[in-house]
Amino acid sequence: MTGKPVAHIAVIGGSGLYEMRELRNIKEIRVKTPFGNPSDDILTGKLSGVPVAFLPRHGRKHNILPGEINQRANMWALKSLGVRTIISVSAVGSLRQELAPTHFVFPGQFVDETRGRISTFFGNGIAGHVPMAEPFCKKLAEMMYKEAEKLGIKSHFGGAYCCMEGPGFSTKAESCYHRKMGYSVIGMTVATEAKLARETGFHYAPVALVTDYDCWKEGEEVNQEKVITTLKKNIENIRCLLVKAVPGALGAGCSTNCPEFIKTSVFTRRENFPPKLYKALKPIIG
Repeated sequence: MTGKPVAHIAVIGGSGLYEMRELRNIKEIRVKTPFGNPSDDILTGKLSGVPVAFLPRHGRKHNILPGEINQRANMWALKSLGVRTIISVSAVGSLRQELAPTHFVFPGQFVDETRGRISTFFGNGIAGHVPMAEPFCKKLAEMMYKEAEKLGIKSHFGGAYCCMEGPGFSTKAESCYHRKMGYSVIGMTVATEAKLARETGFHYAPVALVTDYDCWKEGEEVNQEKVITTLKKNIENIRCLLVKAVPGALGAGCSTNCPEFIKTSVFTRRENFPPKLYKALKPIIG
């Protein structure tokens, strides 16, 4: 733990967002955690005059697959720096006609279709179960949606993010199935991240940047060239949004009491905690 908080707000950057050139007074912090190394060194600085921490989810060289991301280390590292609020940026495929490439989506729900990922701090002697009915910080998402609309970024509020395992994209049968299930967008990272963010007590909300129509739409099948072209436009737009949203996050409020869930979610009695594990989790569970 670093002692004095470095930043109350963090941005986790997804595909294409490996750095934030708008950051001023940049410092790099290498955080050691009980759960291994985070995705990369954490950049800290000021964005629109507000202290912020930035962590590239896949590493600045984009050399970490979605299923390889050490989400526990990422969350623990940000918590150790004093972070309270996380804005999560990720690229997604669209499962609806109206959610077109270059649009932003602020989902309200997720469905987890990943397999075998570590998505909890609990286990190995400490049992805990956090509520996930409302998985994201609604007030934070609402604030970002309104700011995006003001900037003229075509945006959509609500819907379900389907989190697939990857790293391959969907088959056409899978894509059509997900559409029939009523999901809005599909990606590979948010579910695991959101579960651990909830356990860590963060105000957490994702911004999904639509790059393609997955592969359900004839003539619009996902391919790397199309994704990269659209991603470049999305990254410019998300930079503009973050300049506005980071200061706005300070006063966004919270209707779901995100930091409070962990206080009533640990089922194991304190005297039964394994000492070594409790030491590692103390910043998380108090």
